[in-house]
Amino acid sequence: MGRKSRAPHLPGPVRLSFGDFFSMEPNFDLFGHPVREGFGNRGRPPYEPTEKDRNKVKLLLAQGWANQRVANALGISPATLKRYFRAEMKDRFAMRDRLDARLLEIAMDAANDGNITALRELRAMIERNDRMSIELTMGKSSGDDEQPASKDKPGKKLIDEQRAHAADADLMAELESEAAQNARH
Repeated sequence: MGRKSRAPHLPGPVRLSFGDFFSMEPNFDLFGHPVREGFGNRGRPPYEPTEKDRNKVKLLLAQGWANQRVANALGISPATLKRYFRAEMKDRFAMRDRLDARLLEIAMDAANDGNITALRELRAMIERNDRMSIELTMGKSSGDDEQPASKDKPGKKLIDEQRAHAADADLMAELESEAAQNARH
């Protein structure tokens, strides 16, 4: 009667072996990306895009990354990127605007909640946006005046010809001065 008996409804401790421990977790590579099932075996396993992959593609496109660089970040080929992320790639030029809009939205929400740091960041974001708008309008108005001047600008061939003639003239002047010095001696 010295032994304590367990209640029949409580489970006992579960013993895990070394192999059970490692088989429970998926395999990850050095950078924390999951290794796809069948990697390293014969044949190519089909790629299955996740929502996390789609968001990563959108973020990298917003940063202006090229297709090859985005594909490398996902560990896929550029052809696979184009096949599975066609919709995201089509909106590539709008991604930066969407990212900036989302950051403004987050900063506004935090500022509305009373976060002073978020309010300062929101003010800085608005000022950057205003500066960018002014630069765009100033660039368009001054760019119209500069276009005719750029047509008058000489091309590379003309500049090279002018340099060649100037070099010939300099060489002739140097040769004449040497000849005059040798005639005196």
